[in-house]
Amino acid sequence: MSAGSALTRPAFVTDELLDRLVARVPGRTGATWKLTEVYTGEVLVELPQSTPEDIEAAFEEARAAQALWAQWPVAKRLEVFKRAHTLLIDNARNTADLIQVESGKNRRMAIEETCDPPMIIGYYLKRAEKLLKPKRHGGPVPVISGSTEIRVPKGVVGIIAPWNFPFATGLSDAIPALMAGNAVVVKPDNKTALSPLYGISLLEEAGLPKGLFQVVCGEGPDIGPTLIDNANYVMFTGSTATGRVIGERAGRNLIGCCLELGGKNPMIVLDDLDSTGVAEWVESAAFGVFGNTGQICMHIERIYLPETRYDELKSAFVERARNLSIGAAYDFGPELGSLVSVDHRDRVASHVEDAVAKGATVLTGGRARPDIGPAFFEATVLEGVTKDMLAGSTETFGPVVGLYPYRTVDEAIHLANDTDYGLNASVWGGDVARAEAVAARIDSGNVNINDALATAYASKGSPSGGVKQSGVGARHGDQGLLKYTDAKNVAVLKKQVMGARPGQDYDAYVKQMLQSLKLMRKLRVR
Repeated sequence: MSAGSALTRPAFVTDELLDRLVARVPGRTGATWKLTEVYTGEVLVELPQSTPEDIEAAFEEARAAQALWAQWPVAKRLEVFKRAHTLLIDNARNTADLIQVESGKNRRMAIEETCDPPMIIGYYLKRAEKLLKPKRHGGPVPVISGSTEIRVPKGVVGIIAPWNFPFATGLSDAIPALMAGNAVVVKPDNKTALSPLYGISLLEEAGLPKGLFQVVCGEGPDIGPTLIDNANYVMFTGSTATGRVIGERAGRNLIGCCLELGGKNPMIVLDDLDSTGVAEWVESAAFGVFGNTGQICMHIERIYLPETRYDELKSAFVERARNLSIGAAYDFGPELGSLVSVDHRDRVASHVEDAVAKGATVLTGGRARPDIGPAFFEATVLEGVTKDMLAGSTETFGPVVGLYPYRTVDEAIHLANDTDYGLNASVWGGDVARAEAVAARIDSGNVNINDALATAYASKGSPSGGVKQSGVGARHGDQGLLKYTDAKNVAVLKKQVMGARPGQDYDAYVKQMLQSLKLMRKLRVR
């Protein structure tokens, strides 16, 4: 028996709870998907699989609930989320149990994931009323004309959530959409449907109307097209290849979409780190590479070290990676948990095997660990990775990183930008102003200075998205809520002056109009 199979499932995760959670997933044919405990491979529950007809019915029910929800004053809607904030925090440990059971991540990452929805709620509780309040603007003629910008909810938002942060993305992307007056239909990944289902039950306990937040389940190609065809807006987090398909279908339907896609994220370490800075860099880089077992869209897959200090920095980082504790446990012991599935473990292993076959060197790790559990893989550091290798050009999305020496900062920036992706980057240096100058030259939607990834993502007031092949649009910040609305322009003219007066020569009118434009510019009237 492996170490993983000897585990005792968390007491909160009872068969009764699991049956209750999946009961809300529509599946009229009776087809199911075996949702397993990742640490052991044992089946937890049979997850219903939704048909296109189930999805259409979910949208119909959501649309009916949304018509009433949108009539609620914003302040009344926000009261629901004030209560939800407390419930989500009070139940964080239970949520973490579900996250660990279904995804195999370590306890630290599971707990940190539970913090994201309350952080999102906390930010938008302060901003939503102001963002959604009608805004008055000047009209074409001062005093007697004006316009009002009114924010109207899109309707029903379709959210396709990934397996790496199922609770965070399943809820956090939905929260601003709901605050703005929309309904939501979410499709979690089959592997990780339990934690978002539990989170939705907590939102309903806080007072969210039943029917407003629907869940459908199934494989993407089977149910994705129907979800997109019925939605008024789509939010997707996942691979670039799938993002292209979703963006194309959304475009054909003339609906908006926000796509957070893949990354091959670089870290540049400058040569002016002192001993304290090196120690801090090692810890941050270890988390940035191996946190969530490397299954973070913003995690670091390429580290560029100054040639003059390459051996020193390489040695320090490899030593830390080699000593990361790995294991299957529902406590805070292991620093490295499982990959999400055996299939994904094999994909990560194929990247390492391809790199080694083409000349790369494994400095530490590089092996699957079936002695711990079905999908475990060691923290792996590679050297000599080139762009003709899978690990050199394609997102690995696992606990694997390549180390690269550079001679000049210009070379490091060129290497960091030599990718089709642009989601996240990191710059480390003793002189923050110098590091900021380097950051300004990196093509990335997020850049962390003296941190690997968390600071940018946790800064909820700033938009977070990708450039190049890493996505379109952003979550967080004002646009993270406003993207779920349409702007309605209501304009009022108090006196009919926009045209020639009766009997007025039109040439005289044109002269008057052009002179008025010059005057309004001087008066700064818009």
